[in-house]
Amino acid sequence: MNARGQSRNSDPLPLRGEGQGGGSMKIRLRKNDLVEVIAGKDAGKRGKILKVLRDKGRVIVQGVGFIKRHTRPNPQRNIKGGIAEREAPIHVSNVMIVSGDDDKRTRIGSKTLADGRKVRIARRGGEVLDK
Repeated sequence: MNARGQSRNSDPLPLRGEGQGGGSMKIRLRKNDLVEVIAGKDAGKRGKILKVLRDKGRVIVQGVGFIKRHTRPNPQRNIKGGIAEREAPIHVSNVMIVSGDDDKRTRIGSKTLADGRKVRIARRGGEVLDK
């Protein structure tokens, strides 16, 4: 510390969007998984995962989290103008996978089968989620 109370090798504050940890969480969800939203304005809704954005830690769920996108007409690309609604990405911490056997949401675990395959299992009932 110097006379002003600052450390000698202090880094500037992190930029917006950069967390303190710096590590990314592994996303165990996959495309076409049935998930239920557990937090936010769409809590309780269910839908299929259309896309997994691994770098951002988010998923796009069918029929959940609609946003309005204002588009300008572009005749070259054959785009009609107006207000289009589409699904927005949702953070993976706000969704949970739905188990197929009891139709309730569950956490995801992993297990190695006898033939050597590593599969995802439902923590609630032990059902294998991967086909």
